[in-house]
Amino acid sequence: MKAQTLSEFGSLENLSYQDVAEPVSQQGQVLIGVEAVGLNFPDLLMIEGKYQFRPDLPFTPGSEAAGTVLAAGEGVTGLEVGDRVIGSGLYGAMAERFAAPATNVFRLPAEVSMTAGACLSMTYGTGYHALADRARLRAGETLLVTGASGGTGSAAVQLGKALGARVIAAVGSDAKAVAARESGADETVNYSTESLRERTKELTDGRGADVIFEVVGGDVFLECLRCVNWEGRILVVGFTSGQIAAAPANLPLLKGCSIVGVFWGAFASRAPQRNRANMERVLAWAAEGKVSPRVSAIRPLAEAKQALAAFSDRSAVGKIVLSVP
Repeated sequence: MKAQTLSEFGSLENLSYQDVAEPVSQQGQVLIGVEAVGLNFPDLLMIEGKYQFRPDLPFTPGSEAAGTVLAAGEGVTGLEVGDRVIGSGLYGAMAERFAAPATNVFRLPAEVSMTAGACLSMTYGTGYHALADRARLRAGETLLVTGASGGTGSAAVQLGKALGARVIAAVGSDAKAVAARESGADETVNYSTESLRERTKELTDGRGADVIFEVVGGDVFLECLRCVNWEGRILVVGFTSGQIAAAPANLPLLKGCSIVGVFWGAFASRAPQRNRANMERVLAWAAEGKVSPRVSAIRPLAEAKQALAAFSDRSAVGKIVLSVP
């Protein structure tokens, strides 16, 4: 089968599109005939050797895909050959065949395309877990989303609206502000030209945001600490800036706020039944059209390097998908 493989951590140029042996469905795994692959920022980090987990080399990157069931390993129940599904794992998705853990494989509703389905596991799984489980976001609260035009951020915007929140999208350009509004944001802040702290307070009558979904890190995280409401919750989701901020401990004290870590992968592994319930809610909303991944580009599997470059230069808006013939 054809797959993207990496034999040395570092540059995207180390990716090679070549023939490799097909995976088989081991115990507890589902073999998926891949039709679409959703790309994510952690895929780039793993290729560069900067992710918290380093697979043994060589390996096939890619963490989520949509396709049809080709085979199920021992112990797998509830799925049949030919079922339309989505699946996720740490790596292995950028290929014509993907062996995914059965706990991370879900039937894809007929109303949802393979392209959209390939975007639901990582970003919407993370977003729903963060907002519903970790922040306990309530209807009527104000949600601030940083990096709101990206894949994870745009998912958080849509999920926040679905949960009944007022959503402020924080982005780095006017073009990305337009994209965030198209995803459903009520208000936008361009933190490259205006103060995130002051504009958020202005939009909330001085109170600040009740929940902040924070993916950027660095100075943006520190600004979030200064514009969170009393007893607010700041969700630490990622560090797309590459900078991990050191939080001054007096600010959470003065704000009475919580800094809450979000690690969806570990949650899905430790609490598979809770994660399944979450994903079933997300898939139902997708079937109803309540949430819909914003796909900005579709490229063939052979052009994974070019597709992933959009994460390197920060030009990615929404999700980027690889199609598999």
